[in-house]
Amino acid sequence: MRIIISFVALFLSVILLQLSSSAIGPLDALSGLKLNFSNFQIGLLGSSHFFGFFIGCWWAPRLMGSVGHSRAFAAFTALGAIGIIAHTLTSNPYAWAVMRIGSGLCVAGCYTVIEAWLNGKVTNQTRGRAMGTYRMADMGASMLAQLLIGLLEPAYYISYNLLAIVCCLAILPLTITKISQPETPTTPRLRPKLALLRSPLATFGVVIAGLTASSFRMVGPIYGESIGLRTDQIGYFLALSVLGGAIAQYPIGWLADKYDRRKVLISLSLATIVASTITIVFAKYGTIYILTSSFLFGFFTWPIFSISAAHANDFSKSEERVELAAALIFFYAVGAIASPLFTAQLLEYFGPSSLFIFFSIGHLVLIIFGISRSRIRPTNQVRTPYVSIPRTSFAIGRLLRRSRK
Repeated sequence: MRIIISFVALFLSVILLQLSSSAIGPLDALSGLKLNFSNFQIGLLGSSHFFGFFIGCWWAPRLMGSVGHSRAFAAFTALGAIGIIAHTLTSNPYAWAVMRIGSGLCVAGCYTVIEAWLNGKVTNQTRGRAMGTYRMADMGASMLAQLLIGLLEPAYYISYNLLAIVCCLAILPLTITKISQPETPTTPRLRPKLALLRSPLATFGVVIAGLTASSFRMVGPIYGESIGLRTDQIGYFLALSVLGGAIAQYPIGWLADKYDRRKVLISLSLATIVASTITIVFAKYGTIYILTSSFLFGFFTWPIFSISAAHANDFSKSEERVELAAALIFFYAVGAIASPLFTAQLLEYFGPSSLFIFFSIGHLVLIIFGISRSRIRPTNQVRTPYVSIPRTSFAIGRLLRRSRK
């Protein structure tokens, strides 16, 4: 019963953290448009977030080892809340970019603590249920955060104050729980070369996943505004993508366990190109077509990270998988840092359709690379079970390691 109570505190912190951190990106984009920020400056906000995320992934395990789980969580949450509320002090886009580094640090640091805590409390019997509940809480709150955009007025101090309050509330469940903190796990070494050695295709796949997800979330509001969507409709546009990705996990996971994962990855990229084409062609016919295409886009793109990770694990040793997970998230962050800055510029010079043309080109390259890798090396017939993997921290590999033996 005590472990169940401990999990409730963790999952409540996840929900509150996700509500604030997932809403701040699109709110910043819409606020930037209202304040006449350039597309470059809005894209910089997204890139800054993922730069902070990468720093947080590296720093969080070390801070947690020094001060403990609860204090580290409180410190990172405080950074996130400060970054959010400081938006109300200035309208300088470059100052906001620094603040978004704080939000990225907050997300990576808090999820590192949460996942390390989960890993220390679960057993082989409770691991599957705990991970499933964790993913439901995470993705459900992420979808709800996108819908909040319809209620939060852009460039309004109350909107940022509310998100800062929610971020602060995330501190309470984890810091006041009476459950003893688990031992701090050893920090996985960051070895990007390991991912390249085990599977170049998986490495490129997670880069494309980073390019796609970060641009869609941060530049998606610019796209929505440029094609005439209202603020609440932009929220639906983003939320339906998350919903599509959540629904896709089971059927795509079943296919990935049954068939050659390279073929599944290639098929998903091909379907992403089709969904992007539908978005470009039918955007002018009405909101229902735009929202439907967003759902399809999320359905086909969200599982790509997990498929790539599963494919990389097929060629790795059991003792390598914690470090391999960290390496894959490193490459995901590389793609996520670079993409918003570039795609925001594309929209400014070539119009809204260029966002989905960019996605199509990226996935076309992934298809070509996937076909070439299929001819170079045969697939591994012994496959690890597919697991929907959140892109949250370097600690996620340790939490999943026993289900991937």
